[in-house]
Amino acid sequence: MRKSQFRPLSKAAALACSLVMCASLAACSGSSSSSDSSDSKNSNDSSASSSARQIAGVTATGKLGEKPTISFNTPMTVSDGSYVVLQKGDGETIEEGDRVCAQGIALNVKDGTELMDTWTKNTPDCSLKVDSSTLSSTYYNQIKGAKINTTIGFGVNDNDSSGYSYILAMTFVSKSKDLEKATGEEVKDVPANLPKVTRAKDGKPSVDMNGQGSVDSLVTQTLIKGSGKTLTDSDTAVVKYTGWLTNGKQFDSSWDKNTTFDADLSASGQIISGWKQGLIGQTVGSQVLLVIPPDLGYGADGSGDTIPGNSTLVFVIDILAAY
Repeated sequence: MRKSQFRPLSKAAALACSLVMCASLAACSGSSSSSDSSDSKNSNDSSASSSARQIAGVTATGKLGEKPTISFNTPMTVSDGSYVVLQKGDGETIEEGDRVCAQGIALNVKDGTELMDTWTKNTPDCSLKVDSSTLSSTYYNQIKGAKINTTIGFGVNDNDSSGYSYILAMTFVSKSKDLEKATGEEVKDVPANLPKVTRAKDGKPSVDMNGQGSVDSLVTQTLIKGSGKTLTDSDTAVVKYTGWLTNGKQFDSSWDKNTTFDADLSASGQIISGWKQGLIGQTVGSQVLLVIPPDLGYGADGSGDTIPGNSTLVFVIDILAAY
């Protein structure tokens, strides 16, 4: 990412994937092969190729939708892009665009020891969205069309980073659809001196600065009040946003790129402080106006040629989902 490109991140932003939810990234293991890259361009794998990638000798027992018992002879080897369907589910079919919550177990293929388990503390990961642009072909092809309560084991050969090769057994326990724009009740008592926001039919916001100047403290104003989950500092919010300088110049908009952004609200989340403080306590389905002082944005340095130093920033943010 070039410094001149705006993202609502701190300057030291870094992306790391969890052991269990490597599927969220196209090549998380760091050893994505050229054959997998070519597969992503063409999901119509031959039957011979599909058969070659299936893991043999791994079984699962247990009630559907509960933590399975995974068995295999050790030591064994797995390759990236390999998989095995361990249990076929009995719930709804997972479709394109669904957000899927999965429980996971990671088992070391050398000795069968458990490296990671989300079942014990009931902490399913809901970061997985069924989208060919964000999932590798192996995950995408196996998850799309599966039913809820299905368990699939994926081979991960992660010797370059963690030092482990493992089977990632993912059980898909629920699914939902992200919102496309804020939905909820229009807030009627918005202060008259704030920037005035209007929306296109598709939800994209426009703003009249209404004389908005620099501020010394954060201004947070809910414009649409959604009825969904209340965001906490342990959540990641899925949002669409547009950002302006107070002179009315737009410096970025996910609406223009038809993308969403995952904003990690935790203490370690790499988003600017104004976002973190302004979004915690808001609800999914809401649209929020933030007027952010420089010390909660990009400070005296700004962000390349896009955001001058000591800029007050104005954002309109639609909260579409949370996990």
